[in-house]
Amino acid sequence: METNMETELLESRLRVEDLQKLQKLFLVRLGFLEEMGRAEFVEKAWSMVGRGSQEEFGHLFDNVDVSREGWLDWPRLASFLLLELSEKEEHARAAAVPRWRPPRMLPVPHRKPIQQITHLPSSGSYLSLSKDAILGIWSDKLDLVKSLRLSNDSVRPKDLWATAMVVLPNVHKIAVAFSSKEVCFYDLLSKQEFNCQYKVQGLNHTPVCLDYWSNPEDPDQAVLSIGDVGRVSALCFRSAQISLFERPSSAVEQDTAVVIRWAELVRGRHWCCSILTHKAHGQDWVRKVRFLPSLEAFLFCTTSGRTNLVMAWREKDTSFLRVTQFHTNGRAICDLDFHPGLNIIATAGLNTHVCLWNPCVTSKPVGILSGHVTSVVAVQFIMGKKQLLSFSKDKVLRLWDVASQLCVQCLASIFPKTQECQTRLFFHEESSRLLLSFNRQLVLLEARKETGRRLTSHEGPVTCVLYNALFRQVISSDTSSTVTCWLMDTGQKVKQFVRCHGDAAVTTMALDETKTRLFTAGADGVVKVWDFNGYCHHKLNAGRDRPVEISQVLVLKRTVLMVGWERIITVFRLCDFSQFFVQPSEWKGGVQHREDILCAAFRAPQMLLTGSYDGEMVVWNNSTEYSLRKLLPNGQHDLKGISGCEQTLKPYAIYFNLCVPLLYTVFLFNGGAGGADLVSCGGSGMVRFWNTVNNSLLAEFVAHQDAGCIIMTVDGSGRYLVTADLDGSVKVWDIEEYCVTPLEGVINQDPKLLSTLHPHINRVTHLETCVHGEQLFLLSASVDCSLVLSYLPGPTVGVFGQLVGCENPSPSKISPDIDPQICDDPDTTLTAEQELENDLLL
Repeated sequence: METNMETELLESRLRVEDLQKLQKLFLVRLGFLEEMGRAEFVEKAWSMVGRGSQEEFGHLFDNVDVSREGWLDWPRLASFLLLELSEKEEHARAAAVPRWRPPRMLPVPHRKPIQQITHLPSSGSYLSLSKDAILGIWSDKLDLVKSLRLSNDSVRPKDLWATAMVVLPNVHKIAVAFSSKEVCFYDLLSKQEFNCQYKVQGLNHTPVCLDYWSNPEDPDQAVLSIGDVGRVSALCFRSAQISLFERPSSAVEQDTAVVIRWAELVRGRHWCCSILTHKAHGQDWVRKVRFLPSLEAFLFCTTSGRTNLVMAWREKDTSFLRVTQFHTNGRAICDLDFHPGLNIIATAGLNTHVCLWNPCVTSKPVGILSGHVTSVVAVQFIMGKKQLLSFSKDKVLRLWDVASQLCVQCLASIFPKTQECQTRLFFHEESSRLLLSFNRQLVLLEARKETGRRLTSHEGPVTCVLYNALFRQVISSDTSSTVTCWLMDTGQKVKQFVRCHGDAAVTTMALDETKTRLFTAGADGVVKVWDFNGYCHHKLNAGRDRPVEISQVLVLKRTVLMVGWERIITVFRLCDFSQFFVQPSEWKGGVQHREDILCAAFRAPQMLLTGSYDGEMVVWNNSTEYSLRKLLPNGQHDLKGISGCEQTLKPYAIYFNLCVPLLYTVFLFNGGAGGADLVSCGGSGMVRFWNTVNNSLLAEFVAHQDAGCIIMTVDGSGRYLVTADLDGSVKVWDIEEYCVTPLEGVINQDPKLLSTLHPHINRVTHLETCVHGEQLFLLSASVDCSLVLSYLPGPTVGVFGQLVGCENPSPSKISPDIDPQICDDPDTTLTAEQELENDLLL
């Protein structure tokens, strides 16, 4: 792991001067081009270019489409190089995933759910509109500049709802739809800010959604699409830059809004625009409407009825639209988007699927993106990268590569935990900013700007890392359901288990006491037990036939415990492992937490501790499986058990700022004489030290300022505490003499900070300490797809996956659930069954 050799192909390393040399190689007198055979080309090109090896030039010749006679000329070579490099650039652009900064909650002026988020190209500012017609105006740095209420004379303010908003960039206006059955147009250039210029009143139904398109070649031509209850209408403007509608006589004041009756537009009283209407959804609300200029058609969707996805074309010399219905089998659609370059429609379905449609093929979707476990509520294309964002009801954000139909990124557990909420998604591609609303809350995710080339260990975000002292190897897992084994001494990949849980990500792992069995937990709700030859011995039905997110697996002497998705511990007893499929047993202690259990820790002989999302910790007797007490701050504890302790819960919830998640708990083995024997961490960057014998909180400090949730680990000797945050920063603390004796009150002083490392550029997902060759090391895994080895307490050694020499062999890739002896070719990546399932999701 000490060196980083070039691993790119020769054609990717050639410079401009190298290409010029190759061109001269084929030129002869009078400008004629020469043809060469393989041996001649390899010898001359290698000596003239002066880089690479003869073997590499031979591979280059073999890859080019030479003539029938086996001759290579400059046009064939140049075409291959251009095609190869362009395809590589396209693939790299599509495979590049955003590296998000920690989410930031924006201060909002809204008191009702946010209906729309948009961007003003002219000023670079952002707008947010809530149901109570409050308009928030944000700077280009997303600082709240001001807020104002959009007034309306026709309805009392308390009875007025704003339903949708759209920007008209070619005429510097915004259009806002109201529950008063009208659409108002506000001028952005008037002296009076957001002055209402036009009011289109008297619509047949309340407008629910808006869409606007203007012709880039002729800005006078524009289309405003309106969706309401079962109907889609379009205002087709002929002279948008001159005037959207005809103004009355000059006697009317310029600052007065011009009222336009919908009936007048329908009858053609305004020569500036014409009306197109269509009704195909009965009484179902139109959730989204889009005008597709490349097809000259309108696209809209609903969440009920049989006609969930409809496209309509304009018939000549008529105001009606010809309708085509997509065969969605009655599946409701919440949102849609269209990519004109790919000519693909993406729809968000209540059936957890994101469907891709060809506008010309209505019988079935051309692709189905599976991965969400709850209803998908929003989709949006990233046009430049040909990627798709999707967001589901359980607050999981996924990024898809449209070409391969693979999930290349999944973000979960970083958004506000609320119950039923209305979500709006807006991605501003130029600034790489993602805005998500949760009712009246507004969350910002901003992508980092990366420079240079970054070395990665996995193709997807790394979720867990373990050290196997028996084989002296490191084991890591990722979201593409791949488990990889690495040599600790060189960082070389030696084994790779692909599709361990099919399309589901591996969320966490654990080793048994003998280090010969590996437990992998998948997002499909199944825990599998493997040996290191790639054979699956057992499947544990943790989720009871449903997909769940398992955050921790604890392998004990007689039981295997799992937590992460519900308020009760899921237990499997080793005495039941006589069958391949194993069902969970009943946890005798029942439900004692009020929120989902996220972490657990065990200390021999029988103390078990669990921590939940709201910061609550429960102490159990693992032998009897009954709860003993809760750990509460400021010395408070419940000695009567867990039930009926409402009064002790209230200050505890307030202390943890109402639902600050508890992500990690670790027992310390040097606690004694009233000193700390337990450390916990979670939200707000806070670390706490406890004494479980006296049920008291001894110390707390902020390890990472403004970091949100953090993770941690403690080395086996209890000397070093390692913490890591969402920004990729790792800190090492000396806790050998910290809280070894009880003091008055709670200590707020930090332990000694030994080092601060920055091994990653994104969220650290897991930390592991290990002793290898009498040296203490730290293993860190991250969302940035890298697995890093560091000395403890520092510095960083290297990234797993770096090549250490030309002799580095190809890793053997063993297919899970299949006996490795079946695979005769050690370099075979996919089995025959996997080739049939080539819709693998990362």
